[in-house]
Amino acid sequence: MQLSHSQQPPGQAEVILEPGHTYESVGKKISNVVLDVRTPLGWVVGFGAAAILFTMYLISIAVLFAWGTGVWGNNTPVAWAFPIVTFVWWIGIGHAGTLISAILFLLRQEWRTSINRFAEAMTLFAVACAGLYPILHLGRPWVFYWIMPYPNTFGMWPQFRSALAWDVFAISTYATISALFWFVGLIPDLAGMRDRAKHPVLKFGYGMLAMGWRGSARHWERHQALYLLLAAIATPLVVSVHTVVSFDFAISQLPGWTTTVLPPYFVAGAVFSGFAMVVTLLVPMRKLYGLQDMITVRHFDIMGKILLTTGLIVGYGYTTEFFTAFYGGSVYEVDMMWYRLTGAYAPFVWALAACNLISIQFLWFKKVRTNLWLMFILSLIINTGMWLERFMIVVISLTHDFLPASWGLFSATKWDFSLMFGSLGLFLVLLFLFVRTLPMISVFEMQELIHKTESHH
Repeated sequence: MQLSHSQQPPGQAEVILEPGHTYESVGKKISNVVLDVRTPLGWVVGFGAAAILFTMYLISIAVLFAWGTGVWGNNTPVAWAFPIVTFVWWIGIGHAGTLISAILFLLRQEWRTSINRFAEAMTLFAVACAGLYPILHLGRPWVFYWIMPYPNTFGMWPQFRSALAWDVFAISTYATISALFWFVGLIPDLAGMRDRAKHPVLKFGYGMLAMGWRGSARHWERHQALYLLLAAIATPLVVSVHTVVSFDFAISQLPGWTTTVLPPYFVAGAVFSGFAMVVTLLVPMRKLYGLQDMITVRHFDIMGKILLTTGLIVGYGYTTEFFTAFYGGSVYEVDMMWYRLTGAYAPFVWALAACNLISIQFLWFKKVRTNLWLMFILSLIINTGMWLERFMIVVISLTHDFLPASWGLFSATKWDFSLMFGSLGLFLVLLFLFVRTLPMISVFEMQELIHKTESHH
């Protein structure tokens, strides 16, 4: 019999996997989330809401194609606005998955086992949402292939000295390696699904994806070698991708952008927002599918510590940015910092400080880190703050450059908002479909965890 959280002995809430599980029970419980013909009502409601947002996204894209980028609020000084803000935000969210999967795998952190598959899927879907934004931003997105570096009769080549061209390579490489890493990890579990599935169509589908996996010693040896290699390749990508994205700003001359602290604090901010999104999604998902014994309070305690650490690094980045502006003595940089604090968009900047700096101070307390609904609320606040941070960097800097004659404010239109919230719909639709069709927790890694736990005892 499973003990409730309140009935557990002292220290029992600290475990990564609740006792009482066997190889068979773990495989059955995770597989049944997919193979059970009864779809939970919560999944139907969530998918329906996501589908409505996704429909809004498709309508927004249709309007954009029909009328052009003039439907957005972008103007002459603010050429980049919501699409680039949200692009950077989505890229950041995609970082937690690779960090949990690759870096923590290399560091042999066993607590990652219950959440790595879900976080990897989240990475892929966030990168898909992000990758669409620069294409939509082109104005004529149907000819985006013109900017690809291939021999062509136009005689046109991308400007390889531009960080925007580097983005293409960084994000496409990141997406490719992340997808490979995710799929390689899935292969043993797909074979398990093939063997458990009763319906011949499902059996055939999982069998095709399992690529003839039989679980032989040779298969396991090669699988482990490839998985380790992909983890090693993916690890530097966590640092490089958001560093390259930060170069869009850091190598420019614009006040508020030209600062060398941007690459490291973009990377820290990416992990910060990524883990916040993992918490946001895991709290309702574990409740919906009754996975409290596999995704335990201990996981949220550790993720709370990571949020606190990366949040403090982000706060240090803000402080450094202000310090270097005033210490450097550039009148343009000093004016930009004062404009952020007292200008037309000051409420957004102060809201960002409240979301990213003040709210995380609650995470010093274990009672907060182990209270799932408080963690859920804090994760929503953090992700709001991280979007506002990107708004501050992109939009506020563009409204207030060197010449007062070229200053101009930005006002978002309904199509800016519909595209932004619609991209959440695309992300959630993909996530709900993933949860319904593939095992959201790695079965073979959970079985390895049971083996290690038994051997320790």
